Amino acid sequence: MPLRVFNRTRSTVLATKAETAGESGSRRRGLLGRDSLPEGEGLWIVPCEAVHCFFMKFTIDVVFLDRKLRVVKVRPSLKPWRIAGCLRAHSVLELPEGTIHATGTQPGDQLEFEKIPPA
Repeated sequence: MPLRVFNRTRSTVLATKAETAGESGSRRRGLLGRDSLPEGEGLWIVPCEAVHCFFMKFTIDVVFLDRKLRVVKVRPSLKPWRIAGCLRAHSVLELPEGTIHATGTQPGDQLEFEKIPPA
């Protein structure tokens, strides 16, 4: 079920249609094989404390979250063939490039995830 991701601290929306990657295979696969990540979409990887962009075709923004969905680190514009991690993270939210800047998201912000019911 898709998720809406809201930055409660800044009153901004990070994603209107985020997917969850919670199983081993989907966590490993992540965004590999996609040509892009359209605006409004995202991928929430749980549990996760590091991501790589090996073999990816596009740049992404990465938000590291603790268990309470508080932002512990942001990594804007992570390019293909790069790695980012945060030992304090419990999960990672991958977003289209520019989302972190557009929403002003920064460490300490509180995020909220809301399930979007099928239409």
